[in-house]
Amino acid sequence: MRTLFFLFAFLGLSTRLCAAPPKEDNVKLDEPTKKACERAYDWLKSKQNEDGSWGDARYPHNTAITSFVLLAYMSQGHIPNQGKYGPEVAKGIRFIIASARESDGYLAGRGGGNMYCHGMSTLVLSQAWGMTKDEETKNTLKRAVDLIVRSQSPEGGWRYSPSPSGSDISVTIMQVMALRGAKDSGIHVPDKTLKNALEYINKCYDPGSGGYCYMPMTRAPGFARTAAGVCVVKLTGEYDKNVDRSIDYMLSQMDFPREHYWYGHYYACHAMHQVGGKAWEKYYTNMRNKLLESQNEDGNWTKPIEHSAGTIYSTAIGVIILSVPANYLPIFQR
Repeated sequence: MRTLFFLFAFLGLSTRLCAAPPKEDNVKLDEPTKKACERAYDWLKSKQNEDGSWGDARYPHNTAITSFVLLAYMSQGHIPNQGKYGPEVAKGIRFIIASARESDGYLAGRGGGNMYCHGMSTLVLSQAWGMTKDEETKNTLKRAVDLIVRSQSPEGGWRYSPSPSGSDISVTIMQVMALRGAKDSGIHVPDKTLKNALEYINKCYDPGSGGYCYMPMTRAPGFARTAAGVCVVKLTGEYDKNVDRSIDYMLSQMDFPREHYWYGHYYACHAMHQVGGKAWEKYYTNMRNKLLESQNEDGNWTKPIEHSAGTIYSTAIGVIILSVPANYLPIFQR
């Protein structure tokens, strides 16, 4: 039944009528939070490269990091050439488009990226296309979606390379989010592709803990993987007791996870927003207070946990978390 619910939700059928609607809440984007985001936006603007990209020493001119920054700007209504930071967003989108490999539309860029980069970049293009209807963005998005579809493994998932050569839940969910964003914006995505992907994600669920594992029947569940799994479940409108157990597991692990703090909260904030009500209020208030208290004077975030991908990455996700109440990004809207 779990897989069936997943499938129906993605096919656009009536499972959302059966799902519990998000509960009402009083979460707002207040002035101190807006000012914190403004400081972060200014800092991120100062770090943009001439080619429109963002990156750190370990990952220079990186399409995934660039995409996280673009989502941060777009999450408060700054879209290409619109809004205070519209010019920076336009440059970033042009960088993503220019990064597409001529032969197949692969968005890993010249810096040696992988399907993480491609999936994240595809998601950003889906949001940009949905907001602007720019034809060049649409054409690049369509090629990126086609590559994802062709690269799906026989198991139903994806791994690091643009070929059907394995699966793990992290890369798979990145592609599913990209496909969902594209489908919502009007790009054709085969139903079978989504069905098989969601069946694979379902196999990664650990009934003993309520969490999600890296691969079916391998490794212990983790905070980031479970947050990603819950995010997909809530955004597709599925409702069953397993989702509630997964949320409980995620919340029990979120303060000091063993790994992937920022990446996990990128998914957790959107998952909890879909839950709504007092649970969302408690989560957001907790994260807001932590982020405002730990923001550095120049506007970036290196605490509570510094990430190996660098300060640009953690700062972008910090803004994304704080900006959820603005409800601008179509894919994450209730």
